[in-house]
Amino acid sequence: MARNPDHQIEHLLRRAGFGARPDELDVYREMSIAQAVDTLVNYTQIPDTVDDNLGKAGYVGITTRGAFSPQSNITDSRQRWLFRMVHSDRPLQEKMTLFWHNHFATGYNKIAGAIGTTEAARYMAAKASEDPGKVRGQIEMLRDNALGNFRDLLLDVAKDTAMLVWLDGRDNRKAKPQENFAREIMELFTMGVGHYTEPDVYAGARVFSGWNLQTVGAANDAARHQEFFYNAAQHDTTAKTFSFPIYGDGTNTIPARSANQGMQDGLDLVDALAGNRNTARYLAAKLYRFFVSEFGAPDPVFVDHIATVYLQNRYDMKAVMREVLLTPQFWDPSVYFARYAWPVEFVVRALKDIGWTGFSVNDALTPLSNMGQILFEPPDVAGWDAGQTWFSTGAMLARMNFAAALSSNQKFNLAKSAKSYAQTPESLLSYFLGQLATTTLDSGVIAELGTYLRSTGAWTASDAQLQAKAPGLVHLIAGSPEYQFV
Repeated sequence: MARNPDHQIEHLLRRAGFGARPDELDVYREMSIAQAVDTLVNYTQIPDTVDDNLGKAGYVGITTRGAFSPQSNITDSRQRWLFRMVHSDRPLQEKMTLFWHNHFATGYNKIAGAIGTTEAARYMAAKASEDPGKVRGQIEMLRDNALGNFRDLLLDVAKDTAMLVWLDGRDNRKAKPQENFAREIMELFTMGVGHYTEPDVYAGARVFSGWNLQTVGAANDAARHQEFFYNAAQHDTTAKTFSFPIYGDGTNTIPARSANQGMQDGLDLVDALAGNRNTARYLAAKLYRFFVSEFGAPDPVFVDHIATVYLQNRYDMKAVMREVLLTPQFWDPSVYFARYAWPVEFVVRALKDIGWTGFSVNDALTPLSNMGQILFEPPDVAGWDAGQTWFSTGAMLARMNFAAALSSNQKFNLAKSAKSYAQTPESLLSYFLGQLATTTLDSGVIAELGTYLRSTGAWTASDAQLQAKAPGLVHLIAGSPEYQFV
């Protein structure tokens, strides 16, 4: 079996995951590229037991205020997701969940303002297995659909309780159609700007009229919850005409239907949008920017190819992502480190690279906010701007401060791990540059790092010297501009 050069497998795991823990590298570096990709996309063959390790020794910590309750406390929800990103053996599932969280951007605060903080966290993050009413929060729905069928995902999003509150679908009535979801499903979720008209938005609002919420369960019952239901009495039964085809024969009008049959309008529109060539290209371009490169426009050859794979496989995202991760564009050395790390990518990768002993993911939440990213709280329906916009002066300072805090927290482990590589300052520097991979450092930067190691006198590699210098060196590398790329 062909063994991968570490730089290749590290590139794959930075993009298809959040970097690599040492044990992850040990597993993946022995695989061929094709085997590694196959393992990543077929993650359902790996047990999903990551949550069983919350609070256990040997894993990054969590901070509790009473019972740990990610199904009802959004701070705990954020901790659980960060924990999964660090410790899941199904990294592509978590990476795709983050991708879909940004794609179907939904903000906790608006939902909390409408239905209360506890219920908002429930509809954003509860697992059906832990909820008395079997509520599946939005992030769990996205996680379950991470590499599923895009058409099915789109339908689940349209019926998701958090989305129905976020985009006001619960208020969509035939007398006053609510246009928010209809606009975003065309502009942001599928075809993109320029491929729909304002009359399409109004027609779409009428299509989804009656896609509302109902309360199920008795008052004061813990199982009581809100869920999607089709309210036939509030559905506009008239025909709806669009500027793009709805049916395979090219027909662009959804026919008039009785109220009882009217939910089929929405199903027909979801089918049409999922199968539209513009949707295929829109998703392909977005996948290029997230998984391949943000430097320059998406490669048109890549976009055409991935769009074709999407359509030929009837919107199966597992087939799409397998192809994305095997394309020559993905493996072109010029795209290594050609994406700006999102704050959460930076934080999780730093934990994997530097260590987490005695550290709590709770301690990353405020730094993440200072860096510009709060999980479950994208700034608006378009999601995070990403790219260079992550790097304001304050946000970069927050990254440097996090690197300093984490490396200081791990100083004993860093010194111990480097002991065998510390014969000279140069060998110590080489070791840590290997542990925290970056784009090629300028010779002047390397010289400055060497100067830092020699700045306090003769090099002895004593435990005390390593405990002082190793965390400082790691801080300088992880806080450097070059480490902010994945």
